[in-house]
Parts: sequence; C-alpha cells; structure tokens
Amino acid sequence: MPRFLIIEDDPQNARFLAEGMRELQAEVCVCPDGVEGLTQAVTGHWDAIVLDRMLPDGFDGLKILQALRSTGDTTPVLVLSALSTTDERVRCLKAGCDDYLTKPFAFSELQARLEALLRRVNTQAPVPMLEVADLKLNLLSRHAERAGRTLLLQPREFRLLAFLARHVDQTVTRTMLLESVWDYRFDPQTNVIDVHISRLRNKVDKGFALPLIHTVRGVGYCLSTQAPAA
Repeated sequence: MPRFLIIEDDPQNARFLAEGMRELQAEVCVCPDGVEGLTQAVTGHWDAIVLDRMLPDGFDGLKILQALRSTGDTTPVLVLSALSTTDERVRCLKAGCDDYLTKPFAFSELQARLEALLRRVNTQAPVPMLEVADLKLNLLSRHAERAGRTLLLQPREFRLLAFLARHVDQTVTRTMLLESVWDYRFDPQTNVIDVHISRLRNKVDKGFALPLIHTVRGVGYCLSTQAPAA
C-alpha cells in the first residue's frame, strides 16, 4: 500500500485528493499548514508528497521543498499550484520538486503522475484489484468486468460497486453508502441508492446464474456469492 502525504490548506481540495487516493487503497495523511507538513515530511516515510505551492503564514510550498531537500530527503514531491508561469515551474523544479501540476487538474492526471514518480524511484506502483468470484475491479484504470465481460459503469456506479466489493460478505447500511459513495452526512430522503443499486444489478448480475448483489431487508445491501440469511 503506497503512503502519500498531502500538504494542502484548502479543505475542499485536500478532501478531494485524500478520497481519490484512498479509493486507490493508498494510506494518506493530510496536513493543512506548512510547519506541520514539513515535520511530517521529514519524520514520516512516504512514497510521495503532494505539496501545495501557496500556503498561508509565510511558510509556503517552496520553502517546505527547500527545507526538505536541505536535509538530504529525496522523497518524490509533486507540487500543485495555481501559478502556471514557466518561471514558477522552473523555480520549483530547481528547488527539488519532481513534478509540477497546475490547478485546476483532473484527478486522473494527478494519479498518472504519481504512478510515474513511484516507477521512477523503483518502488512498486499500486495496482489495486478487487475480486469477488468472477467479478474484477481495477481501481486504477476504473475497469470492471465479470467473467471476462466488460461492465460499462458510470463513475458513481463504479464507486458504489467498489465500496460493496471492499466489504464483501458484509452488510453495508444505507448510511454507510450515503457517507462513503455520495459524501452525504444526511439522509436526502430520496431513492437515489435504490436507483443506483437497480442499475448496478442490471449490469453486474443480469445474465448470470449467480447473483452477487443482495438486498438485506430493512438494513442495506451486501455483495456476496451467497444470499444473506433471511
């Protein structure tokens, strides 16, 4: 499991990054300020660091980068920045960053760049796979297949199926799904879960003798090769 340190003061962006990385089964630590971030960077053992260029309190990403490299630490660092000029890129690269990505960015590009950094330092790139019977999910490529047949899933459907697969043979409640798949901290009082489960069943189970997605009446759902006890 790769370990990533995120130094980012914007809570929304930090949450977006952390959730995306955790979906890749990475271990993630988020630091909102430069001082704490540098401490974590020096004392922790990270496969890569994602560092925001613009941080508050006068201790920004460039200073963190310079301080980290001055200790001889060679942990790969990817800088995120709203500053897109060539001069700024060159300044960070010369200070020791390994890659530079401007905001806004697609998570898929960030993921690809992190994978490239990990390959560059000859560490094992994450290839997280989830398998339940003949169902296979590749969390990197977002590819899903059953018995070798590709399942064409929408992003939310893939996220829902991946969450169920991580809890194989366990009942997941509607609250768990709302929090982990929809990022809701409240019940929207809609049938959004039921609609998505129905669509998922049509794509995952239709045409197969063995159903994998089961309803646990009054509680939630379960992904399993066996139907839950009534």
